[in-house]
Amino acid sequence: MEAQYNRIAAGDVGRLAALSDGIFAFAATVLVLEIHTPEVADIHSDMQLVAALGALAPRILTWLMSLMTLGIFWVGQQTQLNRLARADRDLTWLHFLFLAVITVLPFTTRLLAEFFELRVALAIYWANILFAGATLYAAWAYSERAGLIADSAPAEFSRAIRRRIIVAQALYLAGALAGLYSPPLGVALIIVIQINYAVAPRLPFLSRF
Repeated sequence: MEAQYNRIAAGDVGRLAALSDGIFAFAATVLVLEIHTPEVADIHSDMQLVAALGALAPRILTWLMSLMTLGIFWVGQQTQLNRLARADRDLTWLHFLFLAVITVLPFTTRLLAEFFELRVALAIYWANILFAGATLYAAWAYSERAGLIADSAPAEFSRAIRRRIIVAQALYLAGALAGLYSPPLGVALIIVIQINYAVAPRLPFLSRF
């Protein structure tokens, strides 16, 4: 009876995609709310305003990085959902776990923005990315094992998804390791990696991933 319930429960992929859209949109909104304008009482000249805006650089950089993180993972999840014939209860909970990890991103972003020079803050942010990638990979692996993928999906589709997640996570790890030397350097490297994936990708040595 339990196995039968798993097959019939939460089978609508469209509802899962709608939930995902809402959570990603909310997370993106929360991210930008962490960038506050300088206090009016502290600004008395153009130079003071410029200096105050410059002090926001860590928050702006982490906002940009996290916005791209959300975009990359949203595209990744939607790519998977678009190739499913149906869902089931177990797959829905795996994607719910993935979305739970996504909701943590505003917190790890704020932590990194406030402790931009500290390695632990970057390590926690990287762990957020790692868990997001791991849960998304697990969701696709389950989809394959449970036979939920549409027959129309190309033969190379599954391998491309697996490879893309693994390679991306390896590159993020490289950024985190660079952050052990210098957290700002690690952030810069992660942003470069994300820009590459956002343009799908263009760097020659990553073109087949």
